[in-house]
Amino acid sequence: MYPTGCCRQDNGGGDLIKKGDKPEKKAEWLSGAMDRMDSLLDEKTRCIVREACACCLGGKRLEISKKIAKENPNLEDAIKAANETPYVFGHGVSRQQDGSILVSFEEDGKDSYCCVCLPKAKEAVSITYCYCCGGHIKHHLQVALNRKLSCTAVDTALASGGRSPCKFAFTIVE
Repeated sequence: MYPTGCCRQDNGGGDLIKKGDKPEKKAEWLSGAMDRMDSLLDEKTRCIVREACACCLGGKRLEISKKIAKENPNLEDAIKAANETPYVFGHGVSRQQDGSILVSFEEDGKDSYCCVCLPKAKEAVSITYCYCCGGHIKHHLQVALNRKLSCTAVDTALASGGRSPCKFAFTIVE
């Protein structure tokens, strides 16, 4: 939610952003930081950097993910169990026809969506920012499914300017 070490290293004024600053100021700076990342780094590197910024990797979410893995050694059963765990995985976890696993934070069809991490963003922000949330879900889904995954941000509330829910696709890495 707040600029972290992995975002502040670009030295584009991140050292001037403080925890007590207004959310609008943080959102504006983070939007610019993502634009700078997009212009300076290739997509793979950006995704690695932002996934490493993931938060909430331990605690109750991790306990639940480990329990899913322990009680559901079969992949399809583990996906079903993850789908029934909104506290960790949002609105839905489903296997797609191409074999990927889609995680949706909210249902489709709402009038608008809000990013829980940057709710005061006034304009769309690069989807690069959203790989932080992708890293969060990836971490817990890898534990729950007991498989290594790669993450693709399909669409997000932040990147769509509030028109779409957050959706991430995960591919099992063999």
